[in-house]
Amino acid sequence: MKKYLLSAAAVVALTAPALAADLGPRTYTKAPPVYTPPEVVYNWTGFYIGGNVGGAFAGSNNIQSDSGRFLGGVQGGFDYQFAPNWVVGLEAQYSWMASNNTGVVFPAGSTATENTRGLGSVTGRLGYSWGPALLYAKGGYAYRDSSLGVATAGGVPAAYSTSGSRNDGYTVGAGLEYMFAPSWSAKVEYQYYKFDNTSFTGGPADVVGTTFRNDDHTVKAGINYRFGWGGPAVAKY
Repeated sequence: MKKYLLSAAAVVALTAPALAADLGPRTYTKAPPVYTPPEVVYNWTGFYIGGNVGGAFAGSNNIQSDSGRFLGGVQGGFDYQFAPNWVVGLEAQYSWMASNNTGVVFPAGSTATENTRGLGSVTGRLGYSWGPALLYAKGGYAYRDSSLGVATAGGVPAAYSTSGSRNDGYTVGAGLEYMFAPSWSAKVEYQYYKFDNTSFTGGPADVVGTTFRNDDHTVKAGINYRFGWGGPAVAKY
């Protein structure tokens, strides 16, 4: 048996170099590089226009009811991105409100009614962006289109006078905006409007000397078309 094993080993030893020569030289290839998609850089710089819908709720001690009212409107503005994730901008906005001619009744039966037909604002805003999202705060001048009326206990319209600017004030708010497609973004925001108090200095005896607040809380959802004045979103390699 040992003789046969030695003979087999000798045959393998003699034939291995010949087989290796027949296989030819071994070639080497590099693995293909792993593809890394470019990072998309979102550019908020540019002009935009859009629309909004939502609801408004008066604060406490208002002449108008604090029940919710539907609103819808338009906005437009300009944003500038810098440093590199901060965004500063200016926006004008106006929202029409559903009619809500409500009021209060005074001790002697006189009434005061108020109806706010719309809310407008011109605000600056400052935000921080990460990718397609922008978290921002805003604040500035506010205007409202409202009417006020006073009547006696018998329902006869009465002359009256007030102090303060009921329709000029300020607004502050905050929101989140998201670029969901090229040139398009959607947002949700809260905005608070504050105007001077209505203090009656003249009118029926039970009305004179009373004071009411003028403020509104709004929650809106909107959509904007962005013109991309600063350039569209680009890919960074």
